Amino acid sequence: MNRKLENATNLYMEGIRDGNVRDAVTKYTGRRYTQHSTGVRNGIEGFLEFFEPFLERCPVRDIRIVRSIVDGQYVFVQAFQDINNGAAKWVTTDLFDTDQDDKIIEHWDVIAAFESDPGSEHDQIDGPTEIQDLGSTIENKEIIRAFMCDVMVLSQRDKWDTYVDRAALVLHCASDVGAFDEYVGAYNQVFKIIGQGNFVVAYSRIFRKGQEMARFDLFRLSNGRIEELWVNQELVPPQHEWVNGGKF
Repeated sequence: MNRKLENATNLYMEGIRDGNVRDAVTKYTGRRYTQHSTGVRNGIEGFLEFFEPFLERCPVRDIRIVRSIVDGQYVFVQAFQDINNGAAKWVTTDLFDTDQDDKIIEHWDVIAAFESDPGSEHDQIDGPTEIQDLGSTIENKEIIRAFMCDVMVLSQRDKWDTYVDRAALVLHCASDVGAFDEYVGAYNQVFKIIGQGNFVVAYSRIFRKGQEMARFDLFRLSNGRIEELWVNQELVPPQHEWVNGGKF
């Protein structure tokens, strides 16, 4: 496993799942740890301040990493969390920045409730997980960058079919998210795009129906077109509730 990905995974597994929060955050973070999860203060002590009470409230923690991407200094993971034997289930998407020693120095996340609907064909995390076609990483990132700019930010709907086969697109999202094309023009800022092979993820600020949201779009591409999409989004809380510099 790539060392950057190993450090990010171990922060989850050893720190949160296994409850060794102080050891893990000390071992796997660098000289600074800047947070963008608005309820968690910066630094090791901020991490402990948030997660030590969480571990007491939630003694049973089943966590698994479903998908991951490593691109240069950045690591993305999509995780599923089952807390207290199903009392709460979450999909968490996390972006990490790392230093020259592969230690984590900055963190962005989006968390949403996991829905389990037996009548649905797909859920928020099912589908392919294996990264393929590593030789197309740069090309696929360029495709997503152009798509996000032209269509999702600039509302050029006439270009939608250049990038997406509407009939074949497989969408994984919570029921309250709605169809992907309903968000055309709602993207205010595409903050970061990283990719590995046939998977590319974009982290964006969205304004829709008067609400600001943070959103991860995880794309699977084939032959230069978007075939599958996993969406995770959450409302950005009001600024007076933040304990750090905010989601972005």
